[in-house]
Amino acid sequence: MEKTYKVEGMTCGGCVQSVEKAINAVAPAATVKVDLENNHVTVTGIEDDNLVAQAVENAGFDYEGPVF
Repeated sequence: MEKTYKVEGMTCGGCVQSVEKAINAVAPAATVKVDLENNHVTVTGIEDDNLVAQAVENAGFDYEGPVF
């Protein structure tokens, strides 16, 4: 299942790598795509929004919730 989340504070390629690494640390099989322009993170392979939120927050970014 694919879900997209709003994440604030990402500004560069390093931020993208940090978010991807943090999410993959809690769910190694997940696919993560980051859209810096829209501050969106799309994740495939995780159904628990709280797991994504925790990973993003632990990486130092602001998890704003799912995008509908």
